[in-house]
Amino acid sequence: MQVSVQSTGGLEKRMQVELPAADVEREIDQELTKLSRTARLKGFRPGKAPIRVVRQQFGERVRAQVVDDLLRSSFVNAVTQENLRPAGDPRIEGISAAKGEGLRYAAVFEVMPQVELKSVDGFQVERPRAEVSEADIDAMVESLRQQRPNWQEVARAARSGDRLSVDFDGTIEAVAFPGGKGENVTLILGSGRMLPEFENGLAGAAPGETRTIAVNFPADYHSKELAGKTAQFSVHVRRVDEAQLPELDDEFFKAYGVAEGGIDALRRDVAENMRGEAEEVVRARVKKQVLDRLLAANPVELPRTLVENQIRQLQIDAARRIGARDVSQIPPGERFEEAARRRVGLGLLVNELIRRENLKVDRARVDTHIAELVAGHDQPAEMTRAYLENAEAMRQIESMVLEDQVVDWLLARARIEEKAVPFKELMSPGSA
Repeated sequence: MQVSVQSTGGLEKRMQVELPAADVEREIDQELTKLSRTARLKGFRPGKAPIRVVRQQFGERVRAQVVDDLLRSSFVNAVTQENLRPAGDPRIEGISAAKGEGLRYAAVFEVMPQVELKSVDGFQVERPRAEVSEADIDAMVESLRQQRPNWQEVARAARSGDRLSVDFDGTIEAVAFPGGKGENVTLILGSGRMLPEFENGLAGAAPGETRTIAVNFPADYHSKELAGKTAQFSVHVRRVDEAQLPELDDEFFKAYGVAEGGIDALRRDVAENMRGEAEEVVRARVKKQVLDRLLAANPVELPRTLVENQIRQLQIDAARRIGARDVSQIPPGERFEEAARRRVGLGLLVNELIRRENLKVDRARVDTHIAELVAGHDQPAEMTRAYLENAEAMRQIESMVLEDQVVDWLLARARIEEKAVPFKELMSPGSA
């Protein structure tokens, strides 16, 4: 096998491969011989047809299969011979496999970059520290009350926080569209679950009233058929309900798993959960800082193949979250470019650090992680067994655990500064 490699720019390589005709014909002859032992041909007993007849009947099909197999195997052998690490599948060009001329082709592909980690010692990391105060607990108990309101029908006009039951019928240029019609749909004004213009158009609406509301779908709306278009909705308000907060009584306590101890027990549970949530936020915040520092200190050229694969995965994940039902609803890939590049870059650096420091997955941490995943399940033992028997799930869990081990390894070498912050600020979505 003759191999020559040419760099075509960046991480892309063009590799030309040539296999001698004798090797190709030998593979074809071997396959035809195997086939002749079982082939059923008219006029011959099974396995008794002469090889020339078998070749005449199956020769072209066998040649095509052998060439396909040799393409795959020779590519693997060639990149191994040249010490290349492809970042993805190759693009095969110029295939020539005429009888007596051997097999010739060119494979174009990107290779994995050389990753040379710079010093990772001394990263500056800020670790927030928040105490859960009595006022924080008060606010959380009040939030729990707001999550379980009692709804009371009212005759007044709707205002923010009210629950409305509505029928609506939407059209675009007087034509109905999928998803534009609904009956007895409930929504809470101010919740942001509907498009802002739809919700705003119902402010002040009274029970029994019908309104016409114009809604402009955003240009990046998940349904491409609706993106950038204006719809007219005829909305009829069936009823308006006002939220009334529940009393702090035994019924309320039981709803949150407190059978005994009343308000004091509830506050203890709430405080414990708040501290647990705070620890998770701190851990996530510190992890992001460490990985950001690692990425900033080690610029690496990224294979476009890996970035595009990651973009597709992020698109699929986003489509699942929004319940997309067809390809037209998948968000455009451009919005995931930055996140994809970050994931690929960190993946390369973390893998190199694991290799260089010979880090091994901690089995005890894997077991702990699985135990946390199944903790709230009715049958934790069965769920644990399901995880252990699912190879793909275990690979994902082990990957997450190993990444956490890398973060711990980096933190052991970082300069950590603790900063006291109010609990509310720590838990605010925009404070990261």
